[in-house]
Amino acid sequence: MPNHPTLAALADDLAAGRTSARKLVDACLASIADPKGEGERAFIRVDAEAAIEAAEAMDRLREVKAAPSPYAGIPVSIKDLFDIRGQVTRAGSRALEEDCTPADADAPVVARLRRAGFVVIGRTNMTEFAYSGIGINPHYGTPKSSWNRSVGHVPGGSSSGAAVSIADGMAFGALGTDTGGSCRIPAAFNGIVGFKPTQRRVPLDGGVPLSFSLDSFGPLARSVACCAVLDAVLADEKVQPLQPRAVKGMRLAVPTTVALDDLDEAIAKTFERALEALSRAGALIERIEVPEFHDVGVMNAKGGFAAAESYAWHRYLLTSKGDVYDPRVSLRIKRGEGISAADYIDILNARRSFIARTEARIAPYDALVLPTTANTPPVIADLADDKAFTIQNLRALRNCTLINVLDGCAISLPAHRDGEVPVGLMLAAAGGSDRRILELAAGMENIIRV
Repeated sequence: MPNHPTLAALADDLAAGRTSARKLVDACLASIADPKGEGERAFIRVDAEAAIEAAEAMDRLREVKAAPSPYAGIPVSIKDLFDIRGQVTRAGSRALEEDCTPADADAPVVARLRRAGFVVIGRTNMTEFAYSGIGINPHYGTPKSSWNRSVGHVPGGSSSGAAVSIADGMAFGALGTDTGGSCRIPAAFNGIVGFKPTQRRVPLDGGVPLSFSLDSFGPLARSVACCAVLDAVLADEKVQPLQPRAVKGMRLAVPTTVALDDLDEAIAKTFERALEALSRAGALIERIEVPEFHDVGVMNAKGGFAAAESYAWHRYLLTSKGDVYDPRVSLRIKRGEGISAADYIDILNARRSFIARTEARIAPYDALVLPTTANTPPVIADLADDKAFTIQNLRALRNCTLINVLDGCAISLPAHRDGEVPVGLMLAAAGGSDRRILELAAGMENIIRV
């Protein structure tokens, strides 16, 4: 899309003098301020003055050939879950507004983006405390998905504003989090790319936790190569050119257990069409049972890691500020109160067994391939009913959660054609396979939309 260039294209334009960091920041700020757009709901805070100053500094550094990276001066958005020096981290909530002091340091991931010269344009909206895959926020408003704006579909969560900021050209990269799909779901619902790295690769300090067992910090962007650049920066690794893998000979496994259940018609149709395109291009696709996936539902029966670990973090805040929480969020957190120490130890042991058995089963394949979500973006107005919300939230989270419990890595790619409802195709593998997943995704991202 000409209006939404990739990081590589922007870096080329900056190096050639065809644009400047200041021009990029000004364009993003204009998109955010557009009254016809979603900027007011996608951002909780816009750092216009600081972003302009940073952009001008990067332009001066580039003039004297001292830019910290080829991407210096490119605007990125930061999910409201992360510490930014001098700002209060609200985590999409009103409960942290009054009594919390501003952060005295950037979160390591924010500091790494700044060190590479990326310009922080602002803090993006999110599901309160990251506890939903839908993206509705009663405190700051709900940004609409890029799909069919006149109707108003959910953006996906919890990194809702992050995805919309990319889809609408309000930023060129976004920092999100992923505990059960919070990078991948909004990417799927907005027709962009979202990457969940192996948890241990990116430090979790400076981010409000949901589940320290499952949380991971990852990027959302317009292409696989863009996500690979941002991922390397977040992991403090050298940014290296991404070499797309040839589709011919890829060994891909489609898990028929759980992951293909109860799919919306558009999801099923688009997914099968993408598989056919990959097969025609020479991918070796095998449908396999993964009975271990049934274990995830058992582990989550009482709320799982997210309920237990979020309750440990929130229990005192709920006592003093519980009345200002989104009731749908506080209800999910409070489930953790009923999880005993013995229950929690059982879940830990069950997860260790699940990871070992699942890794052994999927080892012969380059990646698993499955729909990112079971549902297309629901209409916001249809989720006023709590039962309807719960059903759609679980359908959005289900497939992504399988990979978080596996401690794996995964990416969501847009698989729909232009004009169709957004559908995400997910590639996933065991932990530590990040570079392979990015290379596979880069090889197939254009093929699956044919």
